[in-house]
Amino acid sequence: MGRRIGIIAGSGLFPLVALEEAQKRGYTCAVAGLKEETEVDLEDKADEFDWIEKGNILKLVSFFKENRVNEVLMTGKVDHRRIFQKDKLDKSFSPLLDQMEEKSPTGIIKVIVDFMSKEGIQVIDPSPFLGSYFCQEGVMTETKPSPEIEEEIKFGFRIAKKIADLDIGQTVIVKDKAVVAVEGIEGTDEAIKRGGKLGGEGFVVVKVSRSHQDRRIDLPAVGLSTVRAIAGAGGKALCVEAGEVLFFQRKEAISLANAGKILIMAEKYNAVQ
Repeated sequence: MGRRIGIIAGSGLFPLVALEEAQKRGYTCAVAGLKEETEVDLEDKADEFDWIEKGNILKLVSFFKENRVNEVLMTGKVDHRRIFQKDKLDKSFSPLLDQMEEKSPTGIIKVIVDFMSKEGIQVIDPSPFLGSYFCQEGVMTETKPSPEIEEEIKFGFRIAKKIADLDIGQTVIVKDKAVVAVEGIEGTDEAIKRGGKLGGEGFVVVKVSRSHQDRRIDLPAVGLSTVRAIAGAGGKALCVEAGEVLFFQRKEAISLANAGKILIMAEKYNAVQ
């Protein structure tokens, strides 16, 4: 096989999708599976594979160097709550975090990316491998948006963009033009469940990207689990930012939404201003 590429694999389908697409294009893929995150079946699919503790940055770098990899994709979700477990981090890496004034998840990942770059390993944008998974503008379900839902989405979009740009989260749950939950460090699906408990049935979920999204380190995504969370909590709509949010297991998710009369759609941000 030809060109070599590394994949840092978190949870969800994103790592598997990226691996399969890279292999289709002739890449030899060295996959670093993050313990407690990565799906186990990647081990047999990768050309090279090793398990890495999430805080073991030095081993991560060594694995890619050993496999002659100098370009890497960061894929999948990582439980950001573990970032704050300093006892899990390399002792040599901890001082870099101590120098940070604000330890947001994005900020910490950027420090890791910069560290890897100095070691000759560049983290690159994975979106060229994922073109078909980005949501195009329009309604995807049998259920269409009512004027009331459109107003909820417009309201939610404005709030979601603001919290995304503050690096708080990229998802809001709204009802009757009130924010009932904001995505924090727990992730989208858990925020939806919390929103359902707080706001009751009939809420709307809006997920966006940051205004200046660094796609190397974070691509917002939804999937079947997202729609399951909405259905389970009594939500009635999901709107994502068109061209910016990935949608995995889309066919299955839309089928579930249709069965529950849940709206799924994608909007351009400027279309709701």
